[in-house]
Amino acid sequence: MSNLSPELSRLGNELERSIAAAIAPPRRGIRVPRRLLLAAAFAAVCVPGLAFAATTLIGSDEVAAGLPAGTRMLQGTDPRCTVVRQDVEYRCVLGRLPANQEIPDLKGTVEPTVDATKHVNGGCRSLRSDGRVWECFIGRTAVNERIIGADFLGEYAPSPGVG
Repeated sequence: MSNLSPELSRLGNELERSIAAAIAPPRRGIRVPRRLLLAAAFAAVCVPGLAFAATTLIGSDEVAAGLPAGTRMLQGTDPRCTVVRQDVEYRCVLGRLPANQEIPDLKGTVEPTVDATKHVNGGCRSLRSDGRVWECFIGRTAVNERIIGADFLGEYAPSPGVG
């Protein structure tokens, strides 16, 4: 299984169908130009590969930016993240404590992360009561860790969530 979003999976399926149709034996004397077949094959291999690479190559700076982008109480906290497992797990330490007035103990609290396109790309769990240290997971791993729901992954999040 891959981490591809439903949109990318659909794109891959459409490309496969198009290529299958393009390379099928010609009917009633219709010939498919060789260049068209080569272009279709190239697109089938390269486009999903580039899309997959774009969705999986994430650095610690993107994860750090995703914390306050996903949750309003984490805005202004200046997170710094380090890689635990590249493209999967990150440890983030906040430069300033979260603006939390409703939750007395943040340990175990989960919050989504949002990418630069304003889509939910994972989530984090607070490891300390004061909320200064977070363990973050990207993609399906955040779902498997029960930080976000499967239906929430990839959702458009135009502004940081509250509560």
